[in-house]
Amino acid sequence: MAAIGTAAPVEHPDRFFIGGEWAAPASDATIDVIDSATEELYFRVAEAGAEDMSRAVAAARSAFDDGPWPSLSHAERADYLRALGPAMQKRADALAEIWPRESGTVHSIARFAAAGMKKDFDAYAALADTYPFVEPATPSLGGYGMLVREPVGTVGAIVPWNSPHGLIPHKIGPALLAGCTVVLKMSPEAPGAGYLVAEAAQEIGLPPGVLNVVTADREVSELLVRDPRIDKITFTGSTAAGRRIGAICGERIARVTLELGGKSAAVILDDADIAAAAATLARAECVMTGQVCSSLTRIVVSRARHDEMVDALAENFRKVRVGDPFDEQTQMGPLAVERQRDRVEGYIAKGIAEGATLAAGGGRPKDLDRGWFVEPTVFGNVDNSSTIAQEEIFGPVLSVIPAADEQDAVRIANDTIYGLNSSVFTTDPDRALAVARQLRAGTVGMNSFRTDFGIAFGGFKQSGIGREGGREGLVHFLETKTVILDEPPAASSPPRPPEGR
Repeated sequence: MAAIGTAAPVEHPDRFFIGGEWAAPASDATIDVIDSATEELYFRVAEAGAEDMSRAVAAARSAFDDGPWPSLSHAERADYLRALGPAMQKRADALAEIWPRESGTVHSIARFAAAGMKKDFDAYAALADTYPFVEPATPSLGGYGMLVREPVGTVGAIVPWNSPHGLIPHKIGPALLAGCTVVLKMSPEAPGAGYLVAEAAQEIGLPPGVLNVVTADREVSELLVRDPRIDKITFTGSTAAGRRIGAICGERIARVTLELGGKSAAVILDDADIAAAAATLARAECVMTGQVCSSLTRIVVSRARHDEMVDALAENFRKVRVGDPFDEQTQMGPLAVERQRDRVEGYIAKGIAEGATLAAGGGRPKDLDRGWFVEPTVFGNVDNSSTIAQEEIFGPVLSVIPAADEQDAVRIANDTIYGLNSSVFTTDPDRALAVARQLRAGTVGMNSFRTDFGIAFGGFKQSGIGREGGREGLVHFLETKTVILDEPPAASSPPRPPEGR
């Protein structure tokens, strides 16, 4: 295994980033961040209590109500977003070290993390020039109308532990461009990326209070969701947690975006190349050790081709090299935390108990006695009503489900509380589109695992509310205001919104 560094990978692990400064915590409570491959202490960060969270919220509220941020032009705010990317690239090595240790992702993928963040920040910055923040409108009773889109206010952004750096730009990027201020709440299991973003924000001179970063567990995180000083919550995580957050926001009519769980289907049509499909699906499932909400984990295939698909997936999974995420030959690392490995193993046991056929994997790699590793696992003859077909496992476990025909395959694919992602495997794009239009999912790809935050990402049904990425991801950080004047204003452009609420 790669050696553990003796120094923390972030500059101020004992503090929070509040009001533009590294603030000392109100208590001496700390969180141990454990290396997922070695089970040893990686570093330790301060744990936010109620007082710390309240200070962060107050800083964001003050920066929105009294600070210059909402009154800047979109182009001026975009300049800060463009500066965040290079500042994160300076921290690329640290980010590439942190992600594998916190979440188990292999280093060969993690080393591109900072470049991905820069691309995302730049994409949101570009919307400053193209998004219609102000549009003329024609009032039905005369006069001059304007449709104005203004910042929703203060935002609580909550990110999970599986890919925090990948999700942070899609929460703070559109929020900052819109003119919102943010409290970014990091997961106790994976706080590192949030600290690096805070360092970058301080480096580029982001005005105080515009971005605040704290790490807290569930109880204190709920205080963020409940706080009336927060106008909107954007959350990525489990559907169970999303239900709780949605209910709390509903009580006070707070705005909310929820990107939740999935049980996404790959629909294999009768003309698909089984070998190619199996190789593609197996490879995608090993990325981030299956800890991806949009993973294609239900493989729906005709009964006549079921065994061929199971065998092909099993063959691919048996060849996967599981091990040290810093070894360039490793294809799949560990799960992020011990409880997640226990959860995955529990689902594997449930699949066997409910009568599915275990075709590959199902246990811990025999040569790895430390770290939260599990073998990539394939089940065949899975009933779509079974536990492993209906509940999100969040690990490298695939279920192959037989269907009578194409119509039955679509029915099975849609027979779930989720609707995040899906894919259609076929040689015919017209057939792919025809099936895609029948699938109740936020994204439908063809012949691959495909999602695209540059267009929009999010789900139907209990996979969430709203979208992240692209123009659609910006909409949810804006309030729409109708302005009706007696006649057009003399100014060539409308005045900036006033500071304060």
